[in-house]
Amino acid sequence: MNRIGFFVSVMVVAMLVLAGCGETTTSRAGSGALMGAAGGAAIGSISGNAGRGAAIGAGTGLIGGYLFDQHRRGNID
Repeated sequence: MNRIGFFVSVMVVAMLVLAGCGETTTSRAGSGALMGAAGGAAIGSISGNAGRGAAIGAGTGLIGGYLFDQHRRGNID
């Protein structure tokens, strides 16, 4: 496995492990956005645009954190 593939794999595992951080909708969505921004910036810097990667990662993390919270509350099956 090349270096970029290994790095992406480690980031995905770390985000999945930390996805459940928080007890409220806001804290889960916020932690998802922060983790997504960090991962997106790291991956984006490899491709040459860390800002765009951070923005995409933050949006994805925000939505993922919100959906995870709604699933934990039983609103989504």
